[in-house]
Amino acid sequence: MTLTPESSTLIRSSPTDQLLWQQRPGKEPKAMDLFCGAGGLSLGLKRAGFSSVLAVDNWSAAQETFECNFPDVPFLLADIDQLQGGDLLDAAGLRGGERPTLVTGGPPCQGFSSAGKRKPKDPRNTLVGTFARLVAELMPPFFLFENVEGFLTAGRGSAIFALLDPILEAGYQTHLCKVNAANYGVPQLRKRVIAIGALGIEPSFPALTHSAFGAPGAHLASRFLPRTPTIHETIGDLEKVPACLDGHLREPLEGLDLQRSVALKPGQTMRNLPIDLQHESYSRRANRRVRDGMPTERRGGAPAGLRRLRPDEPSKAITGSAISEFLHPFLDGFLTIRECARLQTFPDEFSFMGTKNEQALLIGNAVPPGLAEAFGRSLLHDYRASQVNKILSTRGKLLAFSPTLSVGMSPILTEIVVHVKKRYGVGTRDMMQTQLPLNA
Repeated sequence: MTLTPESSTLIRSSPTDQLLWQQRPGKEPKAMDLFCGAGGLSLGLKRAGFSSVLAVDNWSAAQETFECNFPDVPFLLADIDQLQGGDLLDAAGLRGGERPTLVTGGPPCQGFSSAGKRKPKDPRNTLVGTFARLVAELMPPFFLFENVEGFLTAGRGSAIFALLDPILEAGYQTHLCKVNAANYGVPQLRKRVIAIGALGIEPSFPALTHSAFGAPGAHLASRFLPRTPTIHETIGDLEKVPACLDGHLREPLEGLDLQRSVALKPGQTMRNLPIDLQHESYSRRANRRVRDGMPTERRGGAPAGLRRLRPDEPSKAITGSAISEFLHPFLDGFLTIRECARLQTFPDEFSFMGTKNEQALLIGNAVPPGLAEAFGRSLLHDYRASQVNKILSTRGKLLAFSPTLSVGMSPILTEIVVHVKKRYGVGTRDMMQTQLPLNA
């Protein structure tokens, strides 16, 4: 098979397992963003030095937001599982066998998320396989995948296999690791699964830049780097900014919401309120116990329900519900759209379209641009270094699988690690030593 794109030459000699890969110097690296949402990944990659050639999503609010902020990037509004690689190349205007340098994506995560009921048969889960299929069809030199930590245990590991089987068969050398965005300077404790892969080379995993704190185990990755920015450092200046700033209208509280806000101190949650001020739904969930027989995958996350954030710590993970669950550290009101965007590392000039709830969901679902930039810079370094390579192995390999920093693992995760090792010939690695190198 011979591909001769304008930016690179890929020649797979048969029946040997070798790849001739010569990147022509001077070509701008191109990124294709699948499941783009608001464009957090695209923004971070743009800052890192990539040029976006296409964004894809099937949500009109995402289209309106993306096109507002990236007016020069082609946008394809479509159900991506109905598309083929050729459709994406046509929409991106890539001709003559040209391929994107990097294909990225974070398939919708609601079916995996611990914030609500997990649904192993959720049709959105199949989009992981769609992403892997499209990467295998497009054969970019690099790919970047992002998802929630529940991805690791979804379907007892079936989501992992849906991603890795096509990717490794296509020849990608791949890292699959759970990271905390706070270790890359994002001012929130946001655990996510990242997979990066490359054809013919071992891709680098970006070094940690910050020490996380403010939650059990947050310090395990590093204690000696600069501390992750706090909420006050990130949004403190917005306390006196007028509401005319786009998305910074804080609606006044009244009734029970106001009583709850007044009663809660920084760091406290619904469980710290008197029973008469607690949500009925919180009381029901708080009284539910493991002995009730409910499957773990349907139990959902910890029932905090409502939380006043601490100003001296990074934020808890920003989700689409942050504007109705996270109280400002000092003020009697929930976080504004703009404050949530700041905590996700979006700049103030970035506009979000749609209803307020749609804007909150766009922000909560986004890959923080700051996190995307860190990975983009690492991938760009690998891209430039790869231009000097000539003959490279095409054999796919799982270089490392790092699902946790903790010493102990849940029974289901332990089972999945065993399956991964059997299937791909690799076990867990110590992330601090091998997968998340520290900057000196």
